[in-house]
Amino acid sequence: MPPAATAPAPRGPTPKTPRPTIRDIAARAGVSKSLVSLALGGAPRVAPGTRQAILDAAEELGYRRNAAAQALGAHRTRTIGVFVLDLHNPITADLLQAVQAEARRRDYRTIVVVGDEDAAAERAELEKLLEFRVEGIIALGHRLPDGAREAFTADCPAVVIGSQQEGVPHLVSMSNDDVAGASLAVDHLVALGHERIAHIDGGSSAVARDRRRGYRAAMRRHGLAEHITVVKGSFTDEGGYRGASQVLAGSDPPTALFVVNDLAALGVLAAVADRGLAVPGDVSVIGYDGTRMAGLRALGLTTVAQPLDELGTRAAALLCGRLEGEPPGSPVTRLTPTLVVRRTTAPPASRHPGGPGPGRGRGVTTSGGTARLKA
Repeated sequence: MPPAATAPAPRGPTPKTPRPTIRDIAARAGVSKSLVSLALGGAPRVAPGTRQAILDAAEELGYRRNAAAQALGAHRTRTIGVFVLDLHNPITADLLQAVQAEARRRDYRTIVVVGDEDAAAERAELEKLLEFRVEGIIALGHRLPDGAREAFTADCPAVVIGSQQEGVPHLVSMSNDDVAGASLAVDHLVALGHERIAHIDGGSSAVARDRRRGYRAAMRRHGLAEHITVVKGSFTDEGGYRGASQVLAGSDPPTALFVVNDLAALGVLAAVADRGLAVPGDVSVIGYDGTRMAGLRALGLTTVAQPLDELGTRAAALLCGRLEGEPPGSPVTRLTPTLVVRRTTAPPASRHPGGPGPGRGRGVTTSGGTARLKA
């Protein structure tokens, strides 16, 4: 009788291959563990040939540095926290890309947290950054996050992009000149022949106040004080929609709308369309920020463009430099915005028959292209 077949032994989990260590690299390269640590940490006193042998051994073994352990040993994390006030605003992606690129170039990591315009969440996320032992913080948004004054210290300096903040210890502000930018918008609309120009504002933040102030000053400068109209809005598309719906329902509606930002301008365009009006034939619309979204071919939004790449790059460079011992420089830096003319602005309807016609005004191209005008 043939022997009974033996059942295969149950297969357990495949044992994990142990991660290579500094000891393994030292053995492969034929050097001491301390020399491996120095080479991997970038110490300048390791001979180039030895350093390369160590790096080659590490690569062959698939070694990955333990960043946390390295940071504890060096008493530095080389990590920057990035606090995002509103992830839905398209300006955020443009700024974040520039910040992270410059941080990487300077060998700093970034940790990104989002506040979602909620005070409790903002405090919690700032606390989270401090728990990760970030060396500094870059805040993106039209105002400071809740709890910022407690979080920004000599041990954790900060740069805020997009909001002018004065008198806050250990904080540097990097923004564009919002008063000049608002003036650019009004000047452009007046040059096209508009007089009834309304402003959909953004609320009580410093950015909103400066854009509102620039609008009022420019209207007065052009002798249009009687046409000054500021409508309550917000930095969201919903706020733009509400503000435009309100002002366009009046008995003598404006022929042009200067909107606090590009995102709110999207809501304005929707409100204009819902009333059966055309842009720019019935109403011209101009946004603010110069986001990539504004330049989409399907949108073609005229906008006041902040130098977003420069703002993000300079903010990251400033903070990294400060962490390396460089002086902080001026507490407030303002960059100059530019006007980008596209398809959503044209002379008012009353000017079309005998006037210059859409696309033939100052700096506008008839092919739907883009023109830039500086403040």
